[in-house]
Amino acid sequence: MKILDNYSAFKLCLISFVSAVFIVYPDIACLPWELSFLDESKHATHWTFFFIRYFFFVGLIWGLLIYNLNKIKNLCFQQRAWRTFAITAVAYGLFVVFMCVWHGKACGFGSILLFQFFVVFIVCTFVGHVFMLYHVQRKKEQEIEQLKIENLQSRCDALANQINPHFFFNSLNSLTALVRKKEDENTLAFVNKLSDVFRYILQSDKKGLVPLADELEFAQSFRYMMEVRFANKLVFNIDVSPEKQNLKLPVLSILPLIDNIVIHNTIDSEHKMEVSIYLNQDDELVITNPIYPKLSPSETNGTGLKNLENRFALLMNKQIRIEDDGNTYTVYLPLK
Repeated sequence: MKILDNYSAFKLCLISFVSAVFIVYPDIACLPWELSFLDESKHATHWTFFFIRYFFFVGLIWGLLIYNLNKIKNLCFQQRAWRTFAITAVAYGLFVVFMCVWHGKACGFGSILLFQFFVVFIVCTFVGHVFMLYHVQRKKEQEIEQLKIENLQSRCDALANQINPHFFFNSLNSLTALVRKKEDENTLAFVNKLSDVFRYILQSDKKGLVPLADELEFAQSFRYMMEVRFANKLVFNIDVSPEKQNLKLPVLSILPLIDNIVIHNTIDSEHKMEVSIYLNQDDELVITNPIYPKLSPSETNGTGLKNLENRFALLMNKQIRIEDDGNTYTVYLPLK
């Protein structure tokens, strides 16, 4: 991509016209004094000479800027300086020859003119070099940012992929229990909902953040599976207003939390589990449940919750909050 693509022709022309004003400023300052020594019949010629010089510098600056920004944008400073100097020297020679022929004599071509061409050479060389450095820096920053995004996606994919085996293992255990009880109708319903759940999981591979509505729809399918498994000893109360369901969170955020509730709690006729899912005033998704600890601690390594914390940190740069007062376990998921 050319650097010039970022700058319109109008802006380059404006820079050239303004720069040329500063270049010919000595001529502007001397113009009234020079005109005072000339006959009025020669004023028009002198004005013409002045404007030709001015527009010559405008064209030279414009051409050198384009040349430096595009044609030699990747050259080192020394090569850039030599090429710009060569073009400036040729332009100086052509200007002197043309004005001598047109004006009839070599007036106004002394040290001031040399200094003006030298300033043009210096300015255009440094402008080209500075923009080259800027372009290189921007390119490096974009490459670094792209690498960060790719690394972030890879890490999120790896974390999300760790969820599937864990959930698959738990689902098979639930299905096995239903089959052993010979509850054919519940088994069929469980299999249908399980297919919906796995379809969502498989389609989530390329997703980062998803609308809350998608996660809640997934939770409804998962809820059915859990209620069938526990014979209505596990119930869900989901209360989220529709206008808030466009808020986003990492895909598969609710699954590990519900899964942990099942793993770490006793759920039976004496310990009915009621899970509440709602939004608080800070637009955090709150998932809360009573604590009914099992007699023997579950053999888990906490991978699901740890992965969830990592994905929130990577995708949203936010931390989830957990409150455990011994009676109630509450998780706060920040939304975006």
